[in-house]
Amino acid sequence: MKSLRRYIDKLKPHFEKGGKFAKLESTFEAFESFLFVSNKVTNKGTHIRDANDMKRTMIVVVLALVPTVLFGMWNAGFQHYLATGQEGTMLEMFWIGFLKIFPIIVVSYVVGLGIEFAFAQYRGHEVNEGFLVSGMLIPLVLPVDVPLWMVAVATAFAVVIGKEVFGGTGMNILNPALTARAFLFFAYPSYMSGNSVWTHGMMSGEGIIDSFSGATPLAEAAAGNISNLPSVAEMFIGTIPGSIGETSTLAILIGAAILIITGIGSARIMISTVIGGLVMGILLNLFAVNPFMEIPAWEHLLLGGFAFGAVFMATDPVSAAQTARGKIIYGFLIGFMAILIRVINPAYPEGVMLAILLMNVFAPLIDHYVIESNIKRRLKRAKVNA
Repeated sequence: MKSLRRYIDKLKPHFEKGGKFAKLESTFEAFESFLFVSNKVTNKGTHIRDANDMKRTMIVVVLALVPTVLFGMWNAGFQHYLATGQEGTMLEMFWIGFLKIFPIIVVSYVVGLGIEFAFAQYRGHEVNEGFLVSGMLIPLVLPVDVPLWMVAVATAFAVVIGKEVFGGTGMNILNPALTARAFLFFAYPSYMSGNSVWTHGMMSGEGIIDSFSGATPLAEAAAGNISNLPSVAEMFIGTIPGSIGETSTLAILIGAAILIITGIGSARIMISTVIGGLVMGILLNLFAVNPFMEIPAWEHLLLGGFAFGAVFMATDPVSAAQTARGKIIYGFLIGFMAILIRVINPAYPEGVMLAILLMNVFAPLIDHYVIESNIKRRLKRAKVNA
């Protein structure tokens, strides 16, 4: 590592002001700070600095996503073998899923980071770190069979319209990954309906099987086919069809533990989102007029992208509420609205995406009223003490 550090220090003057590659200073800084902690120091005021900069924070989130990525790759292969009636080893299942999903991840990062670097160079700013996470989240909320060109278009839309037009990382009001999913959901609904299960084309005794189409558990529930739902164990482990990273509640909980232990993810938002979903589910159980409303409230937490949204999407530190009480209100309303939209509106069986985007817009308003309430309470206490 010391030799690499010396090599970077040798190249650095060429990318600084006055160097022959000065125009690429933002690009060089991005790679340097990715490999090493920034050597910048403050020269005014008193500050406390440590090694846990934004890039390290984002990398921890990516590490928390690894269990869902690995399971998603294996599950894609598992669903393929299950649909085609073939038998395969765990490694064979993982390999088929890897070949299908890895290109989606690559396209997401190449397009997104390419746009981020271009904007940084044009503005003369440092490259923002936020896309380290968004580049992984976007593929995980998409179906396995999404065309690569759609991934590229959706990623470009999310970065440009969802983030850069607001000023870049830290300024966006909507979660970029969900912005990409929402774009595809409304622009290409046939690919995002959640009613298809991808399988890899392969030879069988009766010929070539190109694809398989069948309803996901959430689609079955929305259609009222409650008896066709998988077992609770299957939904918890994740051996069910669905978006790449949203099927395994177990893998998502591992990621949640990493985020909470490291202090990066907000436990308030996660827990309040679950409570909000349970409350809405119980209310629907009390007034059930169709089979979908009869599903036990806690089973809703295992269906669709609820768990993934609660852990990785609702907790986005930029688009979420910032105050302690605001986070509780924000999370509760996400869970409450997600189940309400999922069950009441048959056109949107997956209500988590819309619920989070809706609350992203209202997060600043929630914080505003929480702060105003705190000010009034303190002024009242000050008057009483006087």
